[in-house]
Amino acid sequence: MAIVFRTIWVIAYRELLRFIQDRPRMFSSFSMPIIFLIIFGAGFGRLIGQMMPGVDYIQFMYPGILAMTVLMTSVMSGVSIVWDREFGFLKEVLVSPLSRSGVLVGKAVGAATIAIIQGAIMVGLAPIVNVPINLGTVLALLPLLLILSLALSGLGLLIGARMRSQQGFQIVMQLVIFPMMFLSGIFFPVSGVATWLEVLSKLNPVTYGIDAIRQVFLGTEVAGVTVFGHTMGIVDSAIVVAMAGVVFLTTAIWAFNKQE
Repeated sequence: MAIVFRTIWVIAYRELLRFIQDRPRMFSSFSMPIIFLIIFGAGFGRLIGQMMPGVDYIQFMYPGILAMTVLMTSVMSGVSIVWDREFGFLKEVLVSPLSRSGVLVGKAVGAATIAIIQGAIMVGLAPIVNVPINLGTVLALLPLLLILSLALSGLGLLIGARMRSQQGFQIVMQLVIFPMMFLSGIFFPVSGVATWLEVLSKLNPVTYGIDAIRQVFLGTEVAGVTVFGHTMGIVDSAIVVAMAGVVFLTTAIWAFNKQE
């Protein structure tokens, strides 16, 4: 057990150091969420107006943009496996006494830590875009961001464990990220769309992560995904994301051990 925890610490620390030293990656990871916030928020905010009673479009969209930051950082965690495999570092890790399961969990923890740091920076932008926030909101967000980032890191690692080239990984991730992003309720309520689109949205675990974050910002009386007649609360949505994360990470560990 001690070797597992040591492996998790070593790998997570290495992922964090790699991110800090890679400044282009550090700044580019914010570019897409901020671009969407500017284009959709400033560009379409006045046109769309209020999405819910007393809630303008930017206030509705901002929790989704926050979750998008976590999404894009977390799912890209899998590229570290591909990079390590291409440059031979992964082979050195696998012949060492380190635990293979600990390697995957360490990468997930490292990616989740990075995602939470980036999410915290995005939270600091809330007052600038006129989104009310206080200490209670921040404290409620932290566990939700942790659960969401760990779950999505598991998905990224699952895909990365099956890929052999960075080019292939990038293509696959684009096919994964954008459907998950647009079907998660970032830009529109999932309950106000066509039936088939609503079904797909409710099969998307990111939908529940965004729903929980949105309820923290806007309150349960104006937000909440309805599933089989039950309106999901913050805890309900967090449980769904956590369950998806367990499935993703467990499958990623199995695929990693099998492939290598």
